[in-house]
Amino acid sequence: MDEGCSRIRRRVSVRKRNRRSLESVFAALTAAELKPGDEEKEDEDEETVAGSRRRKTMDVQPVENIDSEEDMFGDYDSFAENSFLAQVDDLEQKYLQLPEHRKHATDRATEDLCSESIKHNTLSITTVGDCTELKIDEHTKNQSGHEDVPIDPEADVLYDIPSSQVLFFENLYNSSNDLGDPSTEERDWNSSSHKTVNEESPINNVEQPQQTDESSSKVRTSSDANRRKSLKDHLKNTMTGNAKAQTPVFSRTKQLKETLLSEEINVAKKTIESSLDDLGPFYSLPSKVRDLYVQFKGIEKLYEWQHACLTLNSVQERKNLIYSLPTSGGKTLVAEILMLQELLCRRKDVLMILPYVAIVQEKISGLSSFGVELGFFVEEYAGSKGKFPPIKRREKKSLYIATIEKGHSLVNSLIETERINSLGLVVVDELHMIGEGSRGAILEMTLAKILYTSKTTQIIGMSATLNNVEDLQEFLQAEYYTSQFRPVELKEYLKIKDTIYEVDSKAENGMTFSRLLNYKYSDTLKKMDPDHLVALVTEVIPNYSCLVFCPTKKNCENVAEMICKILSKEYLKHKEKEKHEVIKNLKNISNGNLCPVLKHTIPFGVAYHHGGLTSDERKLLEEAYSAGVLCLFTCTSTLAAGVNLPARRVILRAPYVAKEFLKKNQYKQMIGRAGRAGIDSTGESILILQEKDKQQVLELISRPLENCYSQLVQEFTKGIHTLFLSLIGLKIATNLGDIYHFMSGTFFGVQQKILLKERSLWEITVESLRYLTEKGLLQNDTILTEKGLLQKDTIHGSEEEFQYSFHITKLGRASFKVQPAQPSRTKCGCSAWSL
Repeated sequence: MDEGCSRIRRRVSVRKRNRRSLESVFAALTAAELKPGDEEKEDEDEETVAGSRRRKTMDVQPVENIDSEEDMFGDYDSFAENSFLAQVDDLEQKYLQLPEHRKHATDRATEDLCSESIKHNTLSITTVGDCTELKIDEHTKNQSGHEDVPIDPEADVLYDIPSSQVLFFENLYNSSNDLGDPSTEERDWNSSSHKTVNEESPINNVEQPQQTDESSSKVRTSSDANRRKSLKDHLKNTMTGNAKAQTPVFSRTKQLKETLLSEEINVAKKTIESSLDDLGPFYSLPSKVRDLYVQFKGIEKLYEWQHACLTLNSVQERKNLIYSLPTSGGKTLVAEILMLQELLCRRKDVLMILPYVAIVQEKISGLSSFGVELGFFVEEYAGSKGKFPPIKRREKKSLYIATIEKGHSLVNSLIETERINSLGLVVVDELHMIGEGSRGAILEMTLAKILYTSKTTQIIGMSATLNNVEDLQEFLQAEYYTSQFRPVELKEYLKIKDTIYEVDSKAENGMTFSRLLNYKYSDTLKKMDPDHLVALVTEVIPNYSCLVFCPTKKNCENVAEMICKILSKEYLKHKEKEKHEVIKNLKNISNGNLCPVLKHTIPFGVAYHHGGLTSDERKLLEEAYSAGVLCLFTCTSTLAAGVNLPARRVILRAPYVAKEFLKKNQYKQMIGRAGRAGIDSTGESILILQEKDKQQVLELISRPLENCYSQLVQEFTKGIHTLFLSLIGLKIATNLGDIYHFMSGTFFGVQQKILLKERSLWEITVESLRYLTEKGLLQNDTILTEKGLLQKDTIHGSEEEFQYSFHITKLGRASFKVQPAQPSRTKCGCSAWSL
């Protein structure tokens, strides 16, 4: 409403100035034309002008349609006998017929036009691009020899006139001078000065035909055929352009400065783009980024492999990349630098996908300070947090840090709102999880949609445990980089009864004897701790840190309590005040409540760590562990997947995760937590096993890493069915041909020869679509029957079949929308959000 009113006021202002200026010109020209004895005609002309002014005043009030050209001039638009433009036309004819009065008319018109606004100053017009500025010589002197007072451009009547109208007055002024000069008849009208006026008036867009250099009599006789376009048409076209143009709300000097600044910015942007987005010396980033890594993380220098990876040609060319190194090798730092390049240099949003809520929260905490210092947003998409679609921002860019499920929902919302191209980079940590159950299927769907819908989004995948990299390379169309670098040496041990063996691939049975445990157990203690956990942890704590991985959450709490019951009272004195402070802070964030297990174990420097902790509790405990206040964590395998809590020694309570036997990649993830770069010179891992599991464990440590396989076919209802609903619901692919083409580009499509034995990818695609149609989740005009699409034995089907289109129903749309995670209660009464 306010914008509309403002626009109307500007249009009315333009109209008033047009008419006031043209009336002054008309009055000057009329006065110049009068001869002695024509007073009566002068009175009639004054009445005509007065009447026009009255009509003008009445016309301004009821402005309704400012965009209509029919009401552009009010009563002036008439070409009746007494109209304003008709009188102008009459004057034009008189000028051509009465050359003896030209000098007199020119002097009178020039004096009336310029006397009030510029007096004795010199008026000049300078055109720069599309901006026209009036410049006034401030130090010219008048006839009496006194220096004139400089005129304020803001107060000048002509200063507010749009550029096109100012140029029109200059042309009129030059034309009047030419008419009043006796030598004009002999002047060449095609001279360079006349061409300059035409060339410097692009805003008018009015052609001004050239006049010949013949005698004035010849000009008069051929005036009807060769004279320039009628002045009334010239005026009307000019006023039409002026009325449509918006009047600047700031000075022309300021407008010119802003135009020049905008040009400089555009030049700078092009320069940046042409120099591969290089903004500074630290891998195309400002040196401030390097200083922040020293300040926040204590990283002063990159490893050689990190430098080599960041300077790869494939990285410089923004190709998709997969890189693999052992745990604790510094993979995350490379990903962070690439993300900062995208945010700061290329000005695009970034999505980082992590496997667990705890890791998302840790990464949020670590990168928020960078966001504050460098000017970008860090947004959490985990548990119940995250906005769909994300807020669209113009200036600052966003770093979305999400779990696998929330990352999929985020990508869906960006595709639905046609903003997927705003996502410049997607980073996937623990890429090997693409082969793990339903979460792997969701990760595969997310990456496949990005590849299909956006050709400008770069994908970076990293993992410590990848084997069949070729399949992943084909799926992601990515380059591959790997290294065996590890900053701290890792020694692996196995414990059977009270004997410890070192893992040795050169030995005949894969292990060699190392030592016997030296810890005196009473019969009671042996029953409480049959696996000698206390003996193993007391060799390390409290001076060094230790992690004990347990199969279940419940087992974590039980082991922590058991260890504290056996530990000596001397452990209570180590950093006693700091431990009491931790307990106090835990009570404060839980309204005075504290889990009884933590209340008992924290004074000994021991705590459990699993998904049952709230984010605040987890953060407090992790900070205490990093500071050395807590020296022992009993934890689940969640902590192994990227949480930055390394230890001098890592103990695996049993070769099981829940009830499933340990996998090689899980084993590597857990033992990879051992060894702290910059603190320890070595790291140790000890796997406790029973005699019955000995052979299976030896096979585990000697065999290669497991291959990753697509989970779409294993999770058929959750995988392919959900994928097809979202493809059609988001209009990514709506006909049979496009859906089949999409499936061919998935990880499942790459591995179809391995995973599919009896059916082809085409048959599975058609079967899934038929099933969804029969269940009322999809609609299709053509019924997919066994005799229809499946009657062909070919893999691809006919061209006609490829055009069968599908539409999603309300039920189908509701089924693929991801619902918020639901809270669950832990044993200690804490609220925890499930994934």
